[in-house]
Amino acid sequence: MEKIAILIPCYNEEKTIEKVITDFKEVFPEATLYVYDNNSTDRTAEIAEANGAVVRKEHKQGKGNVIRRMFREIDAECYLMVDGDDTYSAKHARKMADEILINKVDMCVGDRLSSTYFKENKRLFHNFGNKLVRFLINFLFKSKIKDVMSGYRAFSYQFVKLFPVMSQGFQIETEMVIHALDKRFLLKEIEIEYRDRPIGSISKLNTYSDGFKVVKIIFVLFKEYYPLLFFSFLFLLLFTISMVMLIPVLVEYIETLLVPRFPTLIVSVFFMLAAIQSLFTGLILDVIVQKDRKNFELKRNQLK
Repeated sequence: MEKIAILIPCYNEEKTIEKVITDFKEVFPEATLYVYDNNSTDRTAEIAEANGAVVRKEHKQGKGNVIRRMFREIDAECYLMVDGDDTYSAKHARKMADEILINKVDMCVGDRLSSTYFKENKRLFHNFGNKLVRFLINFLFKSKIKDVMSGYRAFSYQFVKLFPVMSQGFQIETEMVIHALDKRFLLKEIEIEYRDRPIGSISKLNTYSDGFKVVKIIFVLFKEYYPLLFFSFLFLLLFTISMVMLIPVLVEYIETLLVPRFPTLIVSVFFMLAAIQSLFTGLILDVIVQKDRKNFELKRNQLK
């Protein structure tokens, strides 16, 4: 098993990959540096190989697919992952790795949002999206995360091998954070400097479509990790709708002993049945989730 593996997922980063490799080699001359090329149409792989990186391919498009292959193929005590666009400084790498190797942190996240991100990033909707995702995570999962979507992270061997990568694209960072929170991994954030992409380097993140996918995955994972709470909210919504429709019909029946709005009564009953079904669905799924958490802890104890 390697001591430190530096992982760089790449898609068309020929303008920046050489500098990223050079910078991280200076900080970690002893580490193996892996560049995973995700169907680049430029010279990214050629330049990376020429500068001493181990170059591998992932043909399924999407950052999540790249990270799935990285985590499957590489065994290391500490994994340091960084984007190949030269937006993150290598000077923070040693400190992040030490959190894993010395302080036994499971995931160390480079926090951009507390430093220079909003000043350096010129895309206003990206800034808004980061704030929205952070708010939703902290609100739904009762946490105090500062930067959910940072691409600069360090991981322990245990976290990597017990993390089920389900996302295919840029939702992967959000999935990592939620997994760490739910499974009670030790997570730490370190404030880092962020610099915008150099001229000629183009972001692969689509503000609207990828942003929608990230928000969607938050609610999907909230339903999966906290089903009782999720379906309780649904129960309250359906129960309220049912009562709003049912009460006027009952009042009218008490006053006249007639039910002239029979269709309304039928619909309200259907909403009530759906509400009860939602509540019991949440109760059943909650038992399954609790059992899954116990099994996960057993796996975690076995993986040293």
